[in-house]
Order: sequence, then structure tokens, then C-alpha cells
Amino acid sequence: MTSRTQSWSAPGAMDTTEAVGWGWTMPESPKAPARRSWTRRVLGLGFWAATCAAIAGFLGFLVFVYSLDRFEQRPETRADGIVALTGGAQRIGDAIDLLDKGYAKRLLISGVNENTSRDQIARLNPGQRRLFDCCVDLDYRARNTIGNAIETRRWAETNSFNTIIVVTSNYHMPRTLAELDHALPNLQKIPYPVAATIDPHDWWHNPAVARVIFTEYLKFLAVWVRTHLEDDPERSSVAHLISGGSPVKKQLIAEPIWR
Repeated sequence: MTSRTQSWSAPGAMDTTEAVGWGWTMPESPKAPARRSWTRRVLGLGFWAATCAAIAGFLGFLVFVYSLDRFEQRPETRADGIVALTGGAQRIGDAIDLLDKGYAKRLLISGVNENTSRDQIARLNPGQRRLFDCCVDLDYRARNTIGNAIETRRWAETNSFNTIIVVTSNYHMPRTLAELDHALPNLQKIPYPVAATIDPHDWWHNPAVARVIFTEYLKFLAVWVRTHLEDDPERSSVAHLISGGSPVKKQLIAEPIWR
């Protein structure tokens, strides 16, 4: 008979017999479960934060959409001047019509293409040619909505105007007013949204309308953040970055500002 002996080792030493025996496993590091739990927590918080942000963004989009005017309404009061932002022929026509009906003394058409002359615009509105000869100013320097606000400020200050009627598309009006309020906080603005091109309530079954309005909503949010962080659009590095340079052109080709 073979005798079996058993040796005892110090309490802290590892039993080499067990190390090679059947069923032996290395004890799992206690740090792994804690690390996995922390990762799950972070991912869970990130998921819920993204979900809440998406819901808030969508609700904000709905508020933006249903705050847009669907129909044009005449201003309830008169103003010193009218500012029409280029981007649609209907805007210019409505602004000239307001001027013709005596809602203001002068009209500024801001953001005119440098290759478009006064006569060309006048020919598009033959019934109001006399207004172009006396009361319409053209701005060739503005490159975007930021530039429109800067040039409107110069024009309003030059003419000592206190109130203006703002003419632009309905979906573009919130961003325009945000820029104008930033550049001209003490000037009263009366919005005249042109609703001839887009019905904002049509967004949910018209992909083209949804794309235009959603893009404008994102631009409006960006403008809201920028205008709350900067002092003046002419000195804003962000405004220059967005515009790919200065928001207003330095040189004029068609004719001098404004006449």
C-alpha cells in the first residue's frame, strides 16, 4: 500500500498542489465589476441626456414652427422706415407696396446683388418707379443676415429713425429680428412676414418645407446663442467665421451705398 503524506505550508503561501489540480480557478479581480458598472452608468446617463435633448429640441422646433405667421397682415402702425431683405421677389414687391401706401418715409433694400442695378429693380415694379427716384435706398454691402443687421443700423442711424418695418419671409423673420435686436436694441421693429412662399404648418407632410424650416430653426438657435455671447456683430469673430470674412463687403461695384 502506498502511503499518502500531506505537507502544510505557511498560511500566506499558495498550495502548488491545488494550482495544478482539477477545478482550480484564478480568483477574479474585484476591479472589473466596478469598472463595468461605472461604464454602464456613464452610457445610461449619456443615453438619457441625449433622449432629453432630442425631446427638448423637437418641442422647441414645434414652438418655432407654430409661431410663424401663415398669412400676411398689414402693420397696425406707421414707421419711419422700411427694411426689406433680399432673397425673394415677393419681399421687395410687398415692401414697395407698403412704401407706396404711406407706411414709412423711406425704404432700404438690403443685400442687393452687386450686378443688379436700380433700373433693373425698378423695371420689376413699373407702377412705383417714382418711389425709386425719391425714397428707395439700395444696400450692396450686406453678405448675409448679420450684414443686413449691420447695414440697417447704419442706415437707421444716418436717417435718425426710431421705428422700422421689417419685411422678409415668415420662416426667416425670427432670425432676422434676433440679429436686428442685437445690432439695434433701442430701435422699434415692426415685423411684416411674407407668407407667400412657405406654409409652415405644411412641414409634416412636405419634406421640402420641413427641410427649409428645420434648417432655419437650427440657424435661429445658433444666432440666439451667438448674440447672447458677443457684444457687437461688426467685431464678432464668430460672425466673421460664419460669413467667411466680414459680414459686409468692403468695396462696392454696382453703386455706392445706398443711393
